[in-house]
Amino acid sequence: MVNQPGKPVKRSRFLLKNSQIRMKVLVTGSSGFIGQALAQRLKAEGWEVQGLDKLPGPSTDFVCDILDARQLQETVQACAPDALVHLAARIDIDETADVSDYPANVEGVRNVIDAVRRTPSIKRTAWTSSQLVCRVDYAPKSDTDYNPDSSYGRSKVLTEQIVREQDGGGTQWCLVRPTTVWGPGMSAHYRRFLRMIQRGYYFHIGREPLLKSFSYVGNITYQYRQLLKASPEQMHRKTFYLADYEPLDLVAWGDAFQRGLRARPIPRIPVLLARAMAHSGDAAIALGLKQFPLTSRRLKNILTEYQFDLTATEAICGPLPSTFQQSVDETVEWFSNLS
Repeated sequence: MVNQPGKPVKRSRFLLKNSQIRMKVLVTGSSGFIGQALAQRLKAEGWEVQGLDKLPGPSTDFVCDILDARQLQETVQACAPDALVHLAARIDIDETADVSDYPANVEGVRNVIDAVRRTPSIKRTAWTSSQLVCRVDYAPKSDTDYNPDSSYGRSKVLTEQIVREQDGGGTQWCLVRPTTVWGPGMSAHYRRFLRMIQRGYYFHIGREPLLKSFSYVGNITYQYRQLLKASPEQMHRKTFYLADYEPLDLVAWGDAFQRGLRARPIPRIPVLLARAMAHSGDAAIALGLKQFPLTSRRLKNILTEYQFDLTATEAICGPLPSTFQQSVDETVEWFSNLS
């Protein structure tokens, strides 16, 4: 993480070093997984929160597409928040897509920046990028050392470049790069993962632990909250990876869910067999099948370990509220109630 040069830091009434700080926050992407969880956390702690999303949802107050620049500007100005957390984005990884297929991550960001600049009440912003601005096996040398291997990742590089070029819309700002986020409310992809464990269809690949920097949703929303409260010197013009401080062992994670769901023990298969299955998946995708359980890209992502330097994040955010076992238990309870 490196500081970004630029304009002097703005001051505002809510940046006192006070654990009881509250402010009015607008969350874009409030119908999404992280957006809903963040809005719920802040509201539960007494913050004034409003949500904006192109889809209605329990945490969405304004239905607005960020690609509609005029409506977005009118909505943000009418809300007049103290701070904005930008989460709205297209987040799927479509191996057949081009960057132009991710306009929310490019033109949408420009529109939000413009709306922020035209709303003088907004003093602080947090802009959500992704760890996938670099491929999973690449360790960046700086905040602007990019190496994406997908159109989604390239679109998030543009997100970051726009925020830096526009200086966060003239606010105190930071960029955040969430890693894989899991927990209650997670996507259909991860619900399938739990269902496969529950039904005995899931398998581990290889015999070694697989360590990754994953994010439990209750912990990442806490980190967002702490960044909103941090002093300007701690967060302004900086980039933070957001994840649990201890890496998650993918094997231990699956086994913890297996025990929580009272499923049969998870078997292991050799890496060579998994590669053969992945090649079959590649062929199926090439023939036009939209979904296949395993492809070469997915297998590479599974087998590639990654751990990020979270020292700066931990220095600001402090201890996280949920332990690994608490996180698994809460997720199992949520998933069981869906069935």
